[in-house]
Formats: sequence, structure tokens, C-alpha cells
Amino acid sequence: MPERRSPFYSSIVGLGATMGRVGGDFISAKYYSGIADEHLNTRRNVGVQDLSTMGKMDIKGPDAEALVNHVMVNDAAAMRPGQVRYSTVCREDGGIMDDLTVFRLGPEHFMLVTGSVNRQKMLPWLLHHAERRKAYVTDITAAIAFPTIQGPRSRELLKALVSDADLDRLKRWSFASGRVGETKLLISRTGVTGELGFELFVPADEATAVWDALMGAGRDFGLKPYGVLAMFTLGLEKAYPAHGIDMDETRTPFHVGLNSWIKFDKGDFVGREALLKVRDTGVDERWTGLIVDGGTPAAANARVLADGEDAGVVTYSDHGYSVGKVLATAHLRLPFTQIGTELSIDIDGTPTRAVVSAMPFFDPEGVRLRA
Repeated sequence: MPERRSPFYSSIVGLGATMGRVGGDFISAKYYSGIADEHLNTRRNVGVQDLSTMGKMDIKGPDAEALVNHVMVNDAAAMRPGQVRYSTVCREDGGIMDDLTVFRLGPEHFMLVTGSVNRQKMLPWLLHHAERRKAYVTDITAAIAFPTIQGPRSRELLKALVSDADLDRLKRWSFASGRVGETKLLISRTGVTGELGFELFVPADEATAVWDALMGAGRDFGLKPYGVLAMFTLGLEKAYPAHGIDMDETRTPFHVGLNSWIKFDKGDFVGREALLKVRDTGVDERWTGLIVDGGTPAAANARVLADGEDAGVVTYSDHGYSVGKVLATAHLRLPFTQIGTELSIDIDGTPTRAVVSAMPFFDPEGVRLRA
């Protein structure tokens, strides 16, 4: 598979990042100074991550809304220009193909931001469903650099850098146009860290200047870059399910607590009938949070036991650096999902106690997101 590099590659390597394949055929930063340091700095100050590996699908035309509404479970028709929606995209059987964000750029213009790996299957999926519709789908991933600026000081930093945008009035799940120097960009109040944060969509051929401006201005605000490994630990604390880890095409949105985003009353969409059946019959397992004893995370796919009986499987486990505990998420059968239930996971050959916990593990009221 060919190696693709983001527009920020040289800048990131120059900062001493440890690189690796992180999504599809892209290579990007796994970590810089260390996962704990990057995680905690993002919680305390502000961090920047290169998310250019994520897919960007441009959809235009008179039937753009109809196409987007047909493939996503959320309601694109209810969106106004300048709004963002989170949604899953499901197969006919209800299995989750991807979870993504949808940006309404205009009456006949949308952008879908897909997972890095899932970009490679979402493009043909969208093109297939665009047949016989006046809707035109273009993969613009390589044309758009995508830095995300997250943390309690993110707004302060961007206000010192961005012109032509009122960041104080920019609400969560909305975006606006702005400018860094002479570069025009989109600024979206979205992110996957659980912090006040913003995602920037930057023309790739002007991206290096924007990165340099961010790093220069960021010195006064405690800005540090963070990699994909810190992104995962930040997301774990907030119980944001990740496609390919916590969900895939064998599970529906109901299995990972994403059913509130399904808008059955909007009319037909791919997977609707299958999801209605799941809604009516229920599921026999639930994506569940665990607090794990000791200092070692569990392995992915480790079995979870209840007095020797199989209770489920771990999806992801790591350090919750903000809460000072080892955390895990798991698909557990319903009898074992009650908060406080004591279970066991084999970690390096040792049966280790794990207790079912409410999720999210950090800032459950979402106060920091509304900063």
C-alpha cells in the first residue's frame, strides 16, 4: 500500500514525532513528548493534532440533501448552512459502516468527514447511492488539511490568531469562515477530546503557513502537539466509541449507545427497517465502561468473566490520565452491565478485578465542552 503524507508531515517530523501508519494509507504522528504529557496538557491548556488523514467527501447538486439523508441515520434535511451533525452510516442490515460528521455548506452543498480507514469504502458507497441522483461526490481528502485545536485555552489561542470570525459566539456543532493571515479556512466547534475545541479546514497548499502560525502564537498559551495515542486516551475518558475498535459492521448504533442520533421520523434511509426491528426487540449486550484494578490496561479482545462465566469482551483499555485510573470499555451481556458489578479480566496471566462504571468517566455533565 502506498504511503501518503499529510501537508503537515515535515513540520510534525521536525517536532520529533514518532510516526506510524494511523489510518488507511496515511502516516502521521503516534506521539511526541509522551502520551501522558500530551493528554494532560490538552486537558489543562491546549493541544493541536493533525487529523488530515480523515476522509473529506464533498457532495454538491440539487439532490445532495436527498443523498446525504438517504445514507445517514440522522436528519440532514433539518440542518441549516453552518451547522454540523454527527451520524452513523449503516448497511441495510443495520451494521455500522462508519461514524462521521456532516457539514452543511449551502442549500445544495455538504461535506462529510469520515474515518481515516473508512474513507476507502465510504467513497464507493456514496457514489453507488448517488446513481440516478443529481448529486456529485468528490473525495477532497488530499486537498484539505485538518488540524484540530483542543483544550480550555483553545478559544484564547485562536482569537489571537484568527480574523473575520466571532469565536465567542460560535456554538458547538456549528462552523464559520475565518482567516489566518491571508489563508481562508473553515472553523468548526467540534472535536473528540471532550474539551472546548475547534477543527480547522485549511487548503492543503497553504497549510504549512497556518501550522507555523499556530505553533508561534501557541507558545503564549501552553500549546503542545499530541498524537493519535493521546487522542484515544482522551476519547476513552469521554466514552466516545471509535469505529473499528468499539463498533463495526457487525453491530448497530443500539449496541454502542448511539441510537439517540437515529431519526426514524425523517422517512426512509439505508438500514431503517433493520434498525426498527432492533429498536423493537432490543439487544442482548451493551457497550459498557469498566474501571480496572492495578496499573496495566487490558488487551483488546480480552474476555471478561463473571465468576468464571463469560460476560463479554474488552474493546479498548488504557490509562485514564485525568482520573488516575486504568479504564476499559467492553461489550458485555446485559446481566453484567449494572453499575458496580464486579468482574474479572485476565491481564498478563493474572485475573484482575474490573468494576462496571458509569460513562463517561471524565466530566460526565459535559461542562468543559460548553466552556
